[in-house]
Order: sequence, then structure tokens, then C-alpha cells
Amino acid sequence: SFVCRCPGGRHRGSTRAMLVLFETPGGLALFNVLDEGKLKNVTDLGAAFGSPEEAQKVVSLKNFVRFDDATEAVASAAAIVDGKLSKPMKKLLKKVGDKEALGVADPKLGQAIKDKLALNCVFDSSITELLRGIRQQADAFISGDQMQSMRLGLAHGLSRYKLKFSPDKVDTMIVQAIGLLDDLDKELNTYAMRLKEWYGWHFPEMTKIVPDNAMYARAVQRMGFRAKCKSTDLSEVLPEELEAELKEAAEISMGTEISAEDLDNILLLCEQVVELSEYRTQLFSYLKSRMAAIAPNLTVMVGELVGARLIAHAGSLLNLAKHPASTVQILGAEKALFRAL
Repeated sequence: SFVCRCPGGRHRGSTRAMLVLFETPGGLALFNVLDEGKLKNVTDLGAAFGSPEEAQKVVSLKNFVRFDDATEAVASAAAIVDGKLSKPMKKLLKKVGDKEALGVADPKLGQAIKDKLALNCVFDSSITELLRGIRQQADAFISGDQMQSMRLGLAHGLSRYKLKFSPDKVDTMIVQAIGLLDDLDKELNTYAMRLKEWYGWHFPEMTKIVPDNAMYARAVQRMGFRAKCKSTDLSEVLPEELEAELKEAAEISMGTEISAEDLDNILLLCEQVVELSEYRTQLFSYLKSRMAAIAPNLTVMVGELVGARLIAHAGSLLNLAKHPASTVQILGAEKALFRAL
């Protein structure tokens, strides 16, 4: 917690009473400053909170508003982090008079309090030390056997809240999707190359006729042995001209014969290639929709794949937006650049 000097705030030597706003996991507290002379010497202020008895000579608890449940505690903490007033805070501060100066947790929060409730807010190094001392001896002023568990629960709840609603995390899905897409391409190419080498012993001419990996795997699934090629209908997996060329090549193929057990294992590999190809298509559609929603301008300029890779290399869309053109130019080519240097 720390405090802010807003326009119209309290100046040293004024006759205003001094109050301090303090946040706890269990609720919001308002403290009276009993000995304002202690605030003049910041270095000695920490010593004034060496024990509960000494702390009670400097400040006293004026009012405490307890949170109804953990949800209200998280909402209040999130509002304070964002520099906004929560309902419990408004309830507590309504009892503060115009002749009292208030120390708050954040400069932005202090300005919000001044705008909403017309209260004078204070922030300087002495108030920061005062709040640090109050936190050190908080248990002496605010009783609660479950304070430690409440601190832990609030910390977890606030972390989940910030993670859930953080605007900086919307591009995480793009980073993960493009990473998985690249991994799938590597796996798919490895599997397809192995399939073509394996089945190529039986039907070597097919590799040049059907270059597409998914088409190749589906054609092998339909056809099985090379001898069945002529009698098999491949119109659903191959264009008409490729189907005719493949059937002609099957009749004069120079490939070796394979057993039924060999074919069974080849067909299992075909199944893997087909499933990976279908999943890659589905993942690419998902990536396109996410890129269109999150980075439409970038998508139009460089396309979904290049745009997603730029975001992944930069770490986030916000980081990419902050990069100068010279940095964007070498994203993904750092190794080649350093080799050239």
C-alpha cells in the first residue's frame, strides 16, 4: 500500500487530521495517525513499529469494513490494482470528513477517490513507511485467526482473476497453435517420407505420380496391393487424370512383391498419416479464425502463418507492435544473421 499527493492534497503544517487507508485480505481498514511528528523523520519511522505497543502510540484503528466472502475480496483487490473504487471502499470512505487528509494505496486510486468523493489524498515517502509499519504490526490492530489462510486464498484468487482477464494473454493461443502446427508438419513429413519409402519397394512409380502426402496415404488404403489398383475406384481420393496414370503404371511396375503382414503394417502407417493430415487441417482453420479475430491487419498484410510466427517470435502481439521495423525484419533469422556477421 502507498499513498498519493493529489492536487488540493494535504501539506505539512496544516491542521487537517491524518487518516491512512490500509487493505487486508479480510477487509479494508482506516487508521488515525496519532503522532504526526513521527512522519517528519522517515528513517526513524520503522523503529516506531518495532512492537505492537509502540505501533499503537503512532496509529489507531478508526474503522474496519470486513469482506462478506472471498469473491468480494478478490473483486476489491482487483479494483485497487486497477486504481478503481470498490463497493466496500466507498462504504468505508463515506465516513471520512472534508477536514481529514487520506493516505491511499496507489496514486491512480488516490486520484479516483478525489474525483469520486472529493477527499484530499496524500502520497510521499513518509506515508509509504507508515503503511509498511502498519502491515508489519497488522495483527495487533485487526484480529483474525484465519488471516494467513485468507492471504493465501486472496493471492490465488487474484492471480486467477488477472490471468483470466489479462488482455495481454489473448495471443497465447496463437503462439501455442503455430508451435503445434510446425511440430505437426515435421511429424507428418517424417511419417509420409517413411510411408513412401516403405510402400515404394512395392510400387515405386506411385511416388512421382502422387506427390501429395494425404492423397498418397488414402490411395494406398483404398488400393492395398499394387495388383488391385486397376480394379479399385480411386475417384474419391485422386483426380481423374492421376487415377488413370496410376493404373497404367501399376500394370508395368518394377516393384517387388510384399506379404499381407507387410501390407498390414503399411496400412497402419497410412492411418497415422491420414489422421495427422486431418488434424492439421482442423488446426489451421482454428489458427485462421484466431488470427482474423486478434490480428486482422497483420493477417491481411502477411497471411495467417507468417503473422502467427511473427507473434510467436516476438513473444506476444503487444511486443511485436512495439518492435521497430529493423527488429521485425530479422525475426526468425537471428542465426543466419549472426553467421553472416
